[in-house]
Amino acid sequence: MKEKMQTTEARAKEVRPLVEKLVTIAKEQNLASLRRLLSKLPKKSATKLYYDIAPKYQNRAGGYLRILKTALRRKRDAAQQAVIEFVQ
Repeated sequence: MKEKMQTTEARAKEVRPLVEKLVTIAKEQNLASLRRLLSKLPKKSATKLYYDIAPKYQNRAGGYLRILKTALRRKRDAAQQAVIEFVQ
């Protein structure tokens, strides 16, 4: 919903292909794609993806997300932190 999230590097790498596939579905801009998004996401997230995020990427072939590694490490297990965000 905020188009940016801080998480572990491993989780960010795992999430990127899933979200990029959802953006590709949303780029079709038809009723069937909206219904597919609604079946996979909550209504608020699906509508934001369909109406706000996907139109920005109509001319882009892929690579909608960026993973930025940070110098921070999580205190309890020293997991490497990263920021995953949509490319502008």
